[in-house]
Amino acid sequence: MNFEALRAFVAVAEEGQFRLAAGRLGISQQAVSKRVAGLEGELGVVLFERVAAGASLTVDGRTFLPRAKAVLSAVADAVESVQRETRPLRVDVLGRRLAAAEVFREFHREHREVPMEMLTSSGAAETLRELRAGAVDAGFTYLREPPEGLKHVYAYLEPLQIVVGPGHPLAGRREVRLAEVAEHRAWVPGIRRGSEWEGFYAELSAEFGVDVDPAGPNFGLEALLDTLAESRTLFTFVGEKIRIAWPERHDLQRIPVVEPVPCYPWSLVWRPGTGHRGLAELVAFVRRGWARPAGASWVPEHVRRDLVRGARSS
Repeated sequence: MNFEALRAFVAVAEEGQFRLAAGRLGISQQAVSKRVAGLEGELGVVLFERVAAGASLTVDGRTFLPRAKAVLSAVADAVESVQRETRPLRVDVLGRRLAAAEVFREFHREHREVPMEMLTSSGAAETLRELRAGAVDAGFTYLREPPEGLKHVYAYLEPLQIVVGPGHPLAGRREVRLAEVAEHRAWVPGIRRGSEWEGFYAELSAEFGVDVDPAGPNFGLEALLDTLAESRTLFTFVGEKIRIAWPERHDLQRIPVVEPVPCYPWSLVWRPGTGHRGLAELVAFVRRGWARPAGASWVPEHVRRDLVRGARSS
């Protein structure tokens, strides 16, 4: 059986469109269609129903999908068994400026003997797909529910700060209470519908009345900072460990949020049986470094329940 055809099938099933699957695989849409058609011909069944919104799995397609994923996972394991001692530990940090990247850099400073590679992704959904496909060994992300077939441990509760321009009413403060933050509008452009960020800010807004505006377009961090520097009404949230640099003329300020400290819950996720010698060291490093912020803090409800039970990992 053609493994590339299997990968094309799984990509279309997960993305829901041949065009999106092509982008994910880095090939043309025509090539994806050809591979899926070849697989359907080999199996003697129709796997997708072509609909207006894209592609919908047939009954046979839904039956075949988990088994196709299992085959690809087994192939990844087979390759891993002979390559894991010679290749780098591949870890998805989401973005190179974010807290996860800093945690991974700290791990590298302690374990320079372990070859490693830092990768980035578009969010939790892509991270989990890449883990299951064997494309990465581990990933840092925010999990809204335990991922099926994967292991995870809470890695870091990252305190949030706000960024304001010199004309904002909160400018000049050494810290600001969350209730005061709720009196102003947060602009966080580019939050994708259904993403982990949407879920996080929705809970924060529901509990404390924080007005989070996700309206785009998202032109990137630099453009966001340009806007904040001139605004007397807007602020944005950033994590404590995010690396930001801005022109001195902007006179932007990062202000810690307190009473309570809202924290973004990073988890380290990995696939059991990966076997790379550096993975066990990374998991142990994350466990050793775990600490809750001092004082009153806030995390989403499901994280709170886990921490009350002492369930940091699964």
